[in-house]
Amino acid sequence: MSKPVKERKSRPVNLDLQTISFPITAIASILHRVAGVITFVAIGILLWLLSMSLSSQEGFIEASDIVGGFFVKFILWGILTALAYHIAGGVRHLLMDLGYFEELESGAQSAKVAFGATVVLSLLAGVLVW
Repeated sequence: MSKPVKERKSRPVNLDLQTISFPITAIASILHRVAGVITFVAIGILLWLLSMSLSSQEGFIEASDIVGGFFVKFILWGILTALAYHIAGGVRHLLMDLGYFEELESGAQSAKVAFGATVVLSLLAGVLVW
């Protein structure tokens, strides 16, 4: 006996991401995940720099020279910005787990607050790095 064949539903498939408009809550969630990945990768880079700086006096000087360059300062600023957004988004998610900001309008407002907090923290990180 053969199994009955299921009929496929003919649904439209849209794979062009430029034509899809995501709500701000979806963008906030996606960026939170991206910031988490950036933070995870950054841990390795920062631990390598810390290890180098603690290895010897020459290692400290070498690590200082590496961190002194414009490109590395820009990367450090990006890492701090990603960490700031990940923390702001994490606090937002924790509050949502407690039952706050679960409605559509308040969720959108909390996403905007997380974005605003990230801008402020990113500017402060820029002052610290530069």
